[in-house]
This record gives sequence, C-alpha cells and structure tokens, in this order.
Amino acid sequence: MKKPLLSIDEPEPKKAVRADRPPTEGFATIVDGHFKSEFDTAEAAEVSGRKLKTAYPMLQVQVYDAAMKVRTLLS
Repeated sequence: MKKPLLSIDEPEPKKAVRADRPPTEGFATIVDGHFKSEFDTAEAAEVSGRKLKTAYPMLQVQVYDAAMKVRTLLS
C-alpha cells in the first residue's frame, strides 16, 4: 500500500497522545481510571463527563486539571 505524500502546504500529522500519561495542559476526562478526552476548559470536560455519567451511571468519571494536577470526581 502506498503512503500519501505530504505537500509543503499540509501541516504535519498530529502526534499520537499516549493514554498512559496525563496531559500537561488543559483538562481531561478520566473514565474508570483511564485518561480519555482532552479539553481546553473545565466546563467542556465536565459537560462531557456528565453526559457519560447519565448514559452509563455505573462508570466512575473524573475531571483532571493538568495545571494543578487535581482530579475531581463527578457524582
């Protein structure tokens, strides 16, 4: 299979985010102890976490603040 060539105008592909390392900036949702999605604001992370919690109440969902390195449990 041939790989597509990148032109100079196209940005480099984004580097893959490692799920076993916490993010260094912004906010993230943690589902059952695993980092899932990253967000720019705490409100966006909380909204996403609450949607998961209402759809699947058995999950343990937390919001992680990378700047302060604090996890907040959503109930």
